[in-house]
Amino acid sequence: MTVPDRPQFPVIRAERVYLRAPERSDVPTFVRWFNDSETLSYLSMRTPMSEAAEDQWFNQMLTQQGKDAYHFVMCRFEDDRPIGTIGLFRVDEVNGNAGIGVGIGEKSLWGQGYGTDAMFALLDFGFGQLRLERMWLEVYDFNARARRSYDKCGFVLEGTERHAIFKRGEFHDVHLMSILRDEWAAQTRKKMWEYDSR
Repeated sequence: MTVPDRPQFPVIRAERVYLRAPERSDVPTFVRWFNDSETLSYLSMRTPMSEAAEDQWFNQMLTQQGKDAYHFVMCRFEDDRPIGTIGLFRVDEVNGNAGIGVGIGEKSLWGQGYGTDAMFALLDFGFGQLRLERMWLEVYDFNARARRSYDKCGFVLEGTERHAIFKRGEFHDVHLMSILRDEWAAQTRKKMWEYDSR
């Protein structure tokens, strides 16, 4: 896979990662990531993915990008390696709401803080660029690692849908979490526009 050159000053970034637009050359990497059964268990997908199906998704994504959805590839600053995807969906500009989807595809990098860093970058984009009021996500009850990350990012538990999803041979609860603009603004960490160029 050809890795796109890093922009001199990435538009959307945090301490350790930056977010870039997906390229068609990323499709084989996405297929590799999301055909892993363990990775898939944390996502809403259920069946193996083909490159043809992902090509079709890519074409659809291009028509949605910047309208009711924003899709990004998260890349590490240290080597520009793509490590996962993150983005906004169901962007409601009237009410200032958007859902968040995130997945670290490189399993060797799970639990190292990259997802939290990418989430900070996405929150800065959503609140600081799109002027959203609320961003929300869903997390399965067995995904404790993700839940810890969302807690660090300032998300608040809004409620639980009991036995709302069937995964791993049984029903599981789905937790709904959100963060509001004021809660994001109160965070004392650097926002994406406060970093020096690298």
